[in-house]
Amino acid sequence: MVLPDLSGLGGSARRPSGEGRQPTRPPGRVWHHAPTVPIGEDGAVTTPGDIDLDAINADRERIRAEYLRGGADRPESSARGLHHFALICSDVRTTIDFYQGLLEFPLTEIFENRDYAGSNHFFFDIGHGNLLAFFDLPGLDLGPYAEVLGGLHHLAISVTRDKWEHLRGKLDAAGVEYLEESDASLYFRDPDGARLELLADPLGEMYGTTVL
Repeated sequence: MVLPDLSGLGGSARRPSGEGRQPTRPPGRVWHHAPTVPIGEDGAVTTPGDIDLDAINADRERIRAEYLRGGADRPESSARGLHHFALICSDVRTTIDFYQGLLEFPLTEIFENRDYAGSNHFFFDIGHGNLLAFFDLPGLDLGPYAEVLGGLHHLAISVTRDKWEHLRGKLDAAGVEYLEESDASLYFRDPDGARLELLADPLGEMYGTTVL
């Protein structure tokens, strides 16, 4: 199973190798840029010259000071959790084979989409009471996956270190190309091109930083 080209993700696509794996960037370097960001021959991100990085960095600090609250100062969220995150797929069986068969996210339910006769709405358990859902939309002329404003950049799913190693081996065995970053993240695409990340960091942590 070889999924769509990963070149837009930056760095070099790491094909299954079984040995000699090293992070594509130095350990600890965060890699979350958009596919439209220029990548140099050495795999490094090159920022367009007309972007004022100093101004952006200064504004980020102002945003932190204005909006970010920590500890007892942070209000309780009005939400009680992510009920489901819905994506669109081209084929139900292919999607189930990938998410349940390869990634081991159990299928929990499938029924007709209430808004579109003939469309399926189905769900996978991704842990912690959260669901990843899909629709197929037969009869519609849908284009391929694309990154647009308001669209999906990537979906990051936390797994234990043991599961991370296990699933990396399954990606290798299935011939799925992926990018490995900082010995903690595997980036790859699903059969319809949506970007996924398997992250060995615990929930609420990312590359040594507490984010929740």
